[in-house]
Amino acid sequence: MSYRSGHQSEFRQPHDSSRQQLARQPANPSPATHEENSYTLVHAGKQVRVGPVVFWIVVGTVTALGMWSAATATYFAFRDDVLTRLIARQAEMQYAYEDRIAELRAKVDRATSRQLLDQEQFDQKLEQVMRRQTTLESRAAAIGGMSDVTGSIRSPSRGAAAADPAPSATPKPSPISDTAVFVAPPDREARLESRAPVLSLAPVTKAAKIQGVDNVIVRLQNSLDQVERRQLSSLTSLEDSLESRARRMRGVFTDLGLDVGQLEAATPRAGMGGPYVPVKLSGDAGAFERQLYRINISRAQVDRLNRTLALVPYRKPVIGEVEFTSGFGVRSDPFLGRPAMHTGLDFRAAMGDPVRVTANGKVASSGWAGGYGRMVEIDHGNGLSTRYGHLSEINVKVGDVVKIGQVIGAVGSTGRSTGPHLHYETRIDGEAVDPQKFLRAGVRLSAG
Repeated sequence: MSYRSGHQSEFRQPHDSSRQQLARQPANPSPATHEENSYTLVHAGKQVRVGPVVFWIVVGTVTALGMWSAATATYFAFRDDVLTRLIARQAEMQYAYEDRIAELRAKVDRATSRQLLDQEQFDQKLEQVMRRQTTLESRAAAIGGMSDVTGSIRSPSRGAAAADPAPSATPKPSPISDTAVFVAPPDREARLESRAPVLSLAPVTKAAKIQGVDNVIVRLQNSLDQVERRQLSSLTSLEDSLESRARRMRGVFTDLGLDVGQLEAATPRAGMGGPYVPVKLSGDAGAFERQLYRINISRAQVDRLNRTLALVPYRKPVIGEVEFTSGFGVRSDPFLGRPAMHTGLDFRAAMGDPVRVTANGKVASSGWAGGYGRMVEIDHGNGLSTRYGHLSEINVKVGDVVKIGQVIGAVGSTGRSTGPHLHYETRIDGEAVDPQKFLRAGVRLSAG
């Protein structure tokens, strides 16, 4: 093998004969033998001998440098493509990251918007509940401040009932006799006890928080619905009661043949006045307001009829059970035994029992009156009058104004009498009429 550069260079190897001679040489070759096994490079007439190890090192180095040069050339040749792909990959990752951030931001915005919307809806619902509760409280105040003509629509509490004194052996009757006991309407109380008790019906407990605020709002609304139903039921009951009472009152005047207009004109009025302001109902009034308007109208009518009935003697003049010893009409005279006209009713009573006036009026006569003995006559106006005879004592004088249930004397046996009793008469325009007709009308009035 030989390499040539510029001038002729030769690379010579030993001949085969030389190899045979080397084989016959001893184990330790001489330096001359090494020179024969080395490689000789000839250049420009100069020779350079290198050993095989050095030679192959040089060849390996040259090969490595060639491969490195090829790799470097390839890298620089394709470097732009690699960088482009790396930049594109990085940009893709960045875009994906930004898209993910934008998606998360959108989710956060939607969640925030939903929370704001839920909060706004909750605030609206809560405001509606509070407005409704305020309305119901005002309605309850209106109902609580409304009293029937026979008394408050609110039933007395247990404490008030317990505070009443125990009845004595001789019961003291109310100004209205027990013949016409007015039964108070049933309990119509439908007020909100207070704002706090209504809210306590739906406390925001741990379970309510778990179920959500909507459940609390629903419970509050259900509670207010119950209160509203009780209020409407109360108003309906009160309206029915007032209408029924007004019908019974008008029936009393019809049964007795009395002119309501004339009696109303004769009814005395206490000091009152003021400008006339007609009652108006707004066009957008709800069911509660319309019903309350009707109730107020009915109450005004019942109140007017009640004031008029205060002049009608349909109550008993004595307390206790009604027991007549002699009725109105033709009877056998107790002294002569002959048929005679009895112009009143004789009530069985004990000596000294109180005698009470049966309607408002003015004392027209007070004193001794022949067969009546001690007698009191009360003028009730519009031709109506009552007489109370055979009294043992008289507590009023002529001209006194008396009220229903006021004691005007005591039972006795003065005048033409066979024993203690009360002779009671009812007169219309001076003519005696059967008092039982008035008493029966009072019983029907109080029975409703």
